[in-house]
Amino acid sequence: MPIQLRRGRVVEVLEARPDRAVLAVEVGGERAEAIAYTTLTGPVAAGDEVVLNVTAVALGLGTGGRHFVVGRLGGEAEAQQVPGHVMKLRYTPLQFSVLAAEEEQSPHHDAVAACASLDGLPVIACSLHSMVGPAAAGVKAAAPQARVAYVMTDAAALPLALSDLVARLREAGLLDATITCGQAFGGDHEAVNLHSALLAARCVANADVAIVAQGPGNVGTRTDWGFGGVEQGEIINAAAVLGGRPVAVPRIGFADPRPRHRGLSRHAVIALGRVALLPADVVVPRMAEDRSREVMQALESAGIAAKHRIVTEDGAPGMALLQARGIEAVSMGRSFEQEPEYFLAAAAAGAHAARLHGAG
Repeated sequence: MPIQLRRGRVVEVLEARPDRAVLAVEVGGERAEAIAYTTLTGPVAAGDEVVLNVTAVALGLGTGGRHFVVGRLGGEAEAQQVPGHVMKLRYTPLQFSVLAAEEEQSPHHDAVAACASLDGLPVIACSLHSMVGPAAAGVKAAAPQARVAYVMTDAAALPLALSDLVARLREAGLLDATITCGQAFGGDHEAVNLHSALLAARCVANADVAIVAQGPGNVGTRTDWGFGGVEQGEIINAAAVLGGRPVAVPRIGFADPRPRHRGLSRHAVIALGRVALLPADVVVPRMAEDRSREVMQALESAGIAAKHRIVTEDGAPGMALLQARGIEAVSMGRSFEQEPEYFLAAAAAGAHAARLHGAG
């Protein structure tokens, strides 16, 4: 479907953060919600006339199914001079420049250029955005002083500002730095690709543990290869090539009605069994004996156990910390109570990564 643009008027600012505003807008005589990424649009206020991208709502989408502000009509927005020359959303009508950590004008250029290795940095490879919170809490529960950096890829949402989860994790002290790579944008640091983002995590953000995952809005197609989380295997490869310690979160669940996601998800079989070419520590959480046996058998039959190191770890302390900090764990509309193994796997991976950090 071609882009659908409509004129609208801002009725009310419902929520405001430095990088994002949630608005009530009137468009076509109806009230609706819209998101403005203020790093792109500048400040937006009630009464402003705006151009809205209404394509997602027209398609009836869930994630992303709100209007997005393309720009303000009338008035002069104050131009922010950005010294960088790396373009994000490049060759689209919305392209804009950022200062990437590795480019020559950056104060971090020399540090990234001199950073030839991750020096054993534990890198937690996730397949879904909802794993980031439990993974970060798992690290902090085991090593409270460890610095945790989140590297957001461009496999799903591109603006980091879309993630309410990341904002809450920052406020709760569970994330210390963010880096956006590829076409993703809005992190504390920008990077050209995943490899340079990992080096920036180590040598610029001074991370003790890095968590890598796509943003909100995973794409799935009911095929073996057509899903956003396939990049989990590529994250493992990148971390290993750079001298890091890849730690993989297997997608585990028993509440999803779809057979391909029962126990060990088919997505994990593809990403860990086929895409990952180098070994990682695949962390399985402590869980009921029958479910543990089912997952272990699936890891064996898929060849994952032969390729990777299977580690069992307790994810409960991480989940307890996440809940104590007031952050609700939700994935695909299911809570921790409905799908505990899914979240425990991510928290267990965080605990294991913390132990690797401590051992290093």
